[in-house]
Amino acid sequence: MGVLDALKPEKVFEFFFFIFAIPHGSGNTKLISDYVVSIAKRNNLKYIQDEFNNVIIFKDACSGNAASEGSSGENSLNDSNTVILQGHIDMVNEKEDSSDFDFSCEGLRLYIEDGFVKAEGTTLGGDDGIAVAYMLAILESDEIVHPPLECVFTVDEEIGMLGAKAMDKTPLKGKKLLNIDSEEEGHLLVSCAGGATAVLHFPVLRRGAQGERYKITVSGLVGGHSGVEINKGRANADMLLSRVLKALFYADDSMRVITVRGGLKDNAIPVKSEACIVSKKEEEIKGVIEKLSTDILEEYRDADPDISISYEKINDNSDIYPLDEANNLAFIMAFSSLPNGVIKMSQDIEGLVQTSLNLGIMDTFKDEITLSFSVRSSVNAEKVDLLEELDAIVKSVGGTMNVEGEYPAWEYKKDSLLRDIMTSKYEEMFGKPMVVEAIHAGVECGLFVDEIEGLDAVSFGPNIYDIHTPKERLSIESVERTWKFILEVLYDIYHTK
Repeated sequence: MGVLDALKPEKVFEFFFFIFAIPHGSGNTKLISDYVVSIAKRNNLKYIQDEFNNVIIFKDACSGNAASEGSSGENSLNDSNTVILQGHIDMVNEKEDSSDFDFSCEGLRLYIEDGFVKAEGTTLGGDDGIAVAYMLAILESDEIVHPPLECVFTVDEEIGMLGAKAMDKTPLKGKKLLNIDSEEEGHLLVSCAGGATAVLHFPVLRRGAQGERYKITVSGLVGGHSGVEINKGRANADMLLSRVLKALFYADDSMRVITVRGGLKDNAIPVKSEACIVSKKEEEIKGVIEKLSTDILEEYRDADPDISISYEKINDNSDIYPLDEANNLAFIMAFSSLPNGVIKMSQDIEGLVQTSLNLGIMDTFKDEITLSFSVRSSVNAEKVDLLEELDAIVKSVGGTMNVEGEYPAWEYKKDSLLRDIMTSKYEEMFGKPMVVEAIHAGVECGLFVDEIEGLDAVSFGPNIYDIHTPKERLSIESVERTWKFILEVLYDIYHTK
């Protein structure tokens, strides 16, 4: 096993070593999927490998007496105690600029430093290779006490949870799901947001208009991830631009919009946006910009202190006409009335954003203006309501909306036996309470909970730092503690009546 052969737990790190000898970036999962299947075959375990490379391996309950209770795939003992263990087998392929590493055909170059496992010049893939190693080590052992198991290895989680979306989940009978895909030891994830991308298409009718052309720029914002930083009070450059355009129109109703652009990703809070307009009243433009700059800087003085709103006259000889009078009014009013940011906070979990949306990308074409929103909610009905509200606004001005990449929420379960077992066992083992939390982003649990009636789910894992970067590192001690925790939890579930 080389560099990892002195680490504990031995079997977990043995599998971890072999996993990372196999290239397995997102979209390149056939070899790693076949390796997982080979472990099932070696241990005479029933398995399913689908056309997408997802794998399910079944193992009957084990009493720990050096002999499994059976491995036919027909769950024995208390069938209601069947546990789904789940993680994904793909990893994010990122490397340092100076690295010559080829993810398509090379195994990672692992090394140990200061109590961490790392990879030379690349991402480590501890997210979620450690889950794969844990599951394979359990599947190969006849000495670990556990209830009936359904070990689920999904693919392409890192590029949209594609494997979990495509997987046929009807073979799964378990009602308890342990997702091992979190990166902070001692934290138990119990809920996540569902989401979708809503793209609004505003029709554009153009006509010539008199006046000078100006470029309006909103810049200098902090930005951030719309799932993590949406509740930090930061401004959205696209939405600030809508305020500017509305104020300019009220100061000069002959002002016409030519183009609007801003943002690069629907799930990122835009840091810059621009509009090109036609106006005959430069003094009005100057006055509006000065007043709004003062007001907005005061409004965001703590969360976003470096906002800049500026204008400049431009020599634009393009043949793109401004919006005609009616179309211009309709777009500005609809644009400025769109919801954005935090819509509702959770009543169950303090500090959790329950429902939000983020205008992330804005662009202009010859015949339409498009606005792309990332919509999130941990309550599926609220997500639907928000999508319907956006649809109503764009339809009111003759536009359309299409929804892409939709995934379900994992709603908070007020009564959870699995959560009770996990938190009780953690405090018993480590002498401190487990942190129970939710996130305003999507995880695979939501896809399983949505399709398996009555499923009780949690997500957890050992400490992994700087995931998805070449600085990624996996704590060796945390891996061992989390391993012991998993075994104790499975033991308790085995003995649950």
